[in-house]
Amino acid sequence: MKINIIGGSGFIGTNLTDAMINDWTILNLDKALSSKYDHLTVKVDICNNNEIQNNMRLADWVILLAAEHRDDVSPISLYYKVNVEGTANVLKAMNRAGIKKIIFTSSVAVYGLNKDNPDEYQEVDPFNHYGKSKWEAEEVLRTWYREAPEERTLIIIRPTVVFGPGNKGNVYNLLNQISSGKFLMIGDGNNKKSMAFVENITAFIKFCIVSDMTGYHLFNYADKPDMTTNELVSQAEKSLDRKILRLRIPYFIGYIGGLSLDIIAKVLRMKFSISAVRIKKFCATTQFSAEKVRQSGFKAPFSLDEGLNKTILSILKRT
Repeated sequence: MKINIIGGSGFIGTNLTDAMINDWTILNLDKALSSKYDHLTVKVDICNNNEIQNNMRLADWVILLAAEHRDDVSPISLYYKVNVEGTANVLKAMNRAGIKKIIFTSSVAVYGLNKDNPDEYQEVDPFNHYGKSKWEAEEVLRTWYREAPEERTLIIIRPTVVFGPGNKGNVYNLLNQISSGKFLMIGDGNNKKSMAFVENITAFIKFCIVSDMTGYHLFNYADKPDMTTNELVSQAEKSLDRKILRLRIPYFIGYIGGLSLDIIAKVLRMKFSISAVRIKKFCATTQFSAEKVRQSGFKAPFSLDEGLNKTILSILKRT
C-alpha cells in the first residue's frame, strides 16, 4: 500500500510515519524537510497549486495533516490560505493523480469553548480563525466527496489537543512547567480537559486504513477519561514521585496579564509563550465525546495515564 502524507514533517506526521513505515510505502509532501525522514520527503507548499499537482504520486490514501494552527499566525489570512485553499489544491492534485481516499485531521476547535461534551452532531461554533478555517476546509472536502460518493472515501478526524514526547504544544509546555516546579495555576483548576496521546491518534489513523473504511466518516478523537487541571498535576506527581507546589492566581488577573503581554509583543514585535488566548483556552472546559471512536472497535494502545507518564519521563530525560 502507498500512502501520501501531506504535512508529515511535523509532530503528528513524524509519529504517523513511525507507525506506518514498516508496513507501507510513505511519501511525505511538506514545505519543510523532516528531521527524521528527509529521504521520504519532497518539499512542497500546498498553497502552490502547481507544486502539489506536480509532486502528488498515485497512492491508495492521502493523509492531510498540513495546517496553520498556532494562536499567533499573522496575517490572519494565512489560516484560510493554507487550511482552506491548500485543502482545495490537495483535492485537485488527488483528482489529477486518480486518488480517491483521504483522511483529514480537522480539530475540535470547530465546536468553540465551554461546550457540554459535544459529539459529532453538535452544531459548530468556532471562536477563532483556526477553528473557522478548519470548518471551511471540512466543507470543501465534503463538497468533493458528494461529487462522487460511490467511488470516494472521506474520513475527517477532529482531535482534541494532542501531546506526547518531543511536542512543544500546550499540554507538553504545561507538563514541562509542572515537572520543573515552576508551575503557576491560573484559576481553580477544576475545568476538565479532553486530551489525545500522539501514539494513540496515529494508531487510530492507521486503524481507519486497515479497517478499509469507505464512504464518509466523521470522528472526534480524545483519550478518556477527561482530567481536570488539578488531576493532571496529581498524575504528574505520581510520575515524578514528589509533591508539586501549586501556586494559584485568579483567572481575571492571569487574563489581564496575558492581554498586557499581547500589547508588549505587538509593540516589540516579539512572541511570548503566554498570551490572553492561551490563558483563555487553559482555563476553559474543553471536553469532547469520543463515543464514535469507541464504537468503531478501535482499542488505543496506551491509556491516558501511560501517555502522560511517557511524556513526563521524556521531559526529565531532556533536562
